[in-house]
Amino acid sequence: MEALAALVAALTLQAGWNASLVALGAGMLGLAAGGAGAFLFLRKRALVSDAASHATLPGVAAAFLVMVAFGGDGRFLPGLMLGSAISAGLGLALVAWITRATRLAEDAAIGAVLSVSFGLGIVLLTVIQIVPAGKAAGLEGFLLGSTAGMLQSEAVTIAVAGAIAAALVFALRRPMTLVAFDPEHAEATGVGVWRTDLAMMGVALLVTVVGLKIVGLVLIVALLIIPPVAARFWTDRVSTLALLATAFGGVAGYVGAAISSIEARLPTGPIIVLAAFAIFAVSFLVSPRRGVLAALLRRRRLEARVHLRQGLLALARGEAVYDRLTLRLLLARGWIRRDGAMTEAGRAAAAAAALDEARWSLARRLLPEAGVAERYDGLTPIGESLTPDQIARIDRGLARPEALA
Repeated sequence: MEALAALVAALTLQAGWNASLVALGAGMLGLAAGGAGAFLFLRKRALVSDAASHATLPGVAAAFLVMVAFGGDGRFLPGLMLGSAISAGLGLALVAWITRATRLAEDAAIGAVLSVSFGLGIVLLTVIQIVPAGKAAGLEGFLLGSTAGMLQSEAVTIAVAGAIAAALVFALRRPMTLVAFDPEHAEATGVGVWRTDLAMMGVALLVTVVGLKIVGLVLIVALLIIPPVAARFWTDRVSTLALLATAFGGVAGYVGAAISSIEARLPTGPIIVLAAFAIFAVSFLVSPRRGVLAALLRRRRLEARVHLRQGLLALARGEAVYDRLTLRLLLARGWIRRDGAMTEAGRAAAAAAALDEARWSLARRLLPEAGVAERYDGLTPIGESLTPDQIARIDRGLARPEALA
């Protein structure tokens, strides 16, 4: 009960000023990450953010060393963010250059830049531990995120930067959508594809840099990818997908940060990512369009329709039905009795099914130009596929089969 009360207090911003600031900052970061990630997802550039996130580590370490060398506080967050932005920008530029100047595919370039950048960052972190001023640097928190001991100024900086990133996503939503789906048309209408891609990468870079302190460079890519992937289960519209991804990211950031504030030892970044995954799992399971449960229900309905249709046709031909599922479905509909004999409703349904099948069979001969063969699936009533005039013509053919000879 105490944990639940603490969670409610955190979610309602009653867990303290600093915890509230962190939750709001993480929520704003999630909004920006979800919105930016939606367009990266549509542009099929989601993994570029992974290269950017790993390329921030050497920038963070180098910025710490530079600030310490000049007598400053190496943990000054704006300075660390600036260093990470510079190194991440260099990493993205290197990926673009490798892709254009060599025959390597973009994923190979991303893998090379990602691994080298991360390795360089780890080496620099090791060097920092040797420096007297670096023993208490706490830069390891940038790997998986850490909000313990976060200053009010740092939380405000993260919240403001997240709001700026979200505003940029909103302002650039139209050109980014056009470039994601039809870059040739975008270029022809004056929307620079290269400039729009650069702006898209810039927004993702800003989100990555902002999220270092909260989520960490290893997990920030999850906050960029998971919300739009979850949103895709619910819609086919770009605008709706972007809005849902933004909302999912904001909820994951806010709820994850609130949960992590309950216990000091809970890591903020992984909790936020788990909150995002929970949203994905719910979408994966219960989405009415592409969810697993919805797919299972559609399959069960289709299976029931097939069994009912075949059962009725067998009854119309006077054949015995032995399949248990078919018998159970026919009995549930009231079309047969316990002993297997047809009821009056069953005779009517069997006659209607036989007539429908006969109509379809004749329609394939009489109306080849209507594409009847492609429309026939063995389940759909012919009245839902053909016009009344066409059905009347078919019925005249059934009444006078000698006229078709």
